[in-house]
Amino acid sequence: METKRRLTRSRKGMIAGVCEGIADYAGWDPTLVRVGYILLSVLTAFSGVIAYLVLWIVMPKEGTV
Repeated sequence: METKRRLTRSRKGMIAGVCEGIADYAGWDPTLVRVGYILLSVLTAFSGVIAYLVLWIVMPKEGTV
């Protein structure tokens, strides 16, 4: 039986663990997720900052769920 994976913020993240949590969930390199986030934020007039703040509030911390 397959266990459900949950999207959580990582405790070892640089700021809030959002990018690290997304990378862990998807199986990607955290550095690539961070670079992609920065590029997306700059190219969309920094609307990525709002998305990051929302994810910071909505995503539970790792180990608390």
